[in-house]
Amino acid sequence: MKFLKTATALGTVLSLQAGAGLAADAELTVFDWAGYEDPGFFSAYIETHGDSPTFAFFGDEEEAFQKLRSGFRADVAHPCSQSVPKWIEAGLLAPLDTARIDRWGELEPSFRDVKAYTKDGQNYFIPADWGNTAVTYHTEHLNDADVASLQAFADPKHQGRISIGDNVDDAYALGFLATGVNDWTNATDAQFRAASDFLRTVHQNVRTYWSDGASLAQLMQSGEVYLAWAWNETYSTMTYEGHPIEIKRDTAEGASSWVCGYAKLTNAPGSEDKFYDFINAWLEPQTANHLVSAWGYGHGNAKAMADMNTEDLAAAGLESSNALRAKTLWQAPVPSALREKMIAEFELIKAGF
Repeated sequence: MKFLKTATALGTVLSLQAGAGLAADAELTVFDWAGYEDPGFFSAYIETHGDSPTFAFFGDEEEAFQKLRSGFRADVAHPCSQSVPKWIEAGLLAPLDTARIDRWGELEPSFRDVKAYTKDGQNYFIPADWGNTAVTYHTEHLNDADVASLQAFADPKHQGRISIGDNVDDAYALGFLATGVNDWTNATDAQFRAASDFLRTVHQNVRTYWSDGASLAQLMQSGEVYLAWAWNETYSTMTYEGHPIEIKRDTAEGASSWVCGYAKLTNAPGSEDKFYDFINAWLEPQTANHLVSAWGYGHGNAKAMADMNTEDLAAAGLESSNALRAKTLWQAPVPSALREKMIAEFELIKAGF
């Protein structure tokens, strides 16, 4: 498989430094993770309307949630699986007219038909991208045996050479897995405390909490960071560029898996027609091919995935959504009380408390 290095990294950094999104089509604003302004994800939209949507960015879903609650307005948002129920109950999301989503029937059923993504018989979530958060390491500094267990993140010999995402869900996926929990939906208070204690130990070794794939790639390229808890993107793009990076999903405790997607925001100021044009562009097979080849993520369009070369998909660990979720902590929605504790505790951990 050819992993194509996207041109988003520099654009991501510049847009974040500027403190603003990317202005283009004023009739559709997409509130998204940095990097998803890559036009390869919605080329059919550009062909129809002559421009990209306007993009605004968030660093994690709690930041996005609070910004939307405080009055920020956009048309489209990109939450992940564990946040969707909270956003629905807060009234942030509008129900979808699935009849206007051309490839709704082609979406992966195990992602599309999750009960937590519906309310009163209506759908609120369009699964778009899925992947792993897993051990990613620089092979000039570490070998496979060094990262056989997630306990490596807590080993003091790696102090100052580790990075994990500034993302509560990925962080707690690491914490729960490392302490023996691979289903966090029924986690007890004792299990939550054990996961938190592990993350406090890891914090002593963390050089920085990465906020986007581009910044993590820079840290790992130099060897400044040689062990990370990272998304597929880092391995895919860095190996294509020739850097000695490996991903290890089969540690003793496993890895984590997730699905993210798009949703329609309530009181959207822009064009509803353009919302559905954007979604339909995202679900095109050409988008699926770009997501897999350039970013190393799976696509929500199961039919498009089935049409791809199976050897290429297996090499990327994307042979099927079921295989991806096997032996992983699946980042399914958790009870709201637990999620709020995770959010509050992670902020304390990062602050050194």
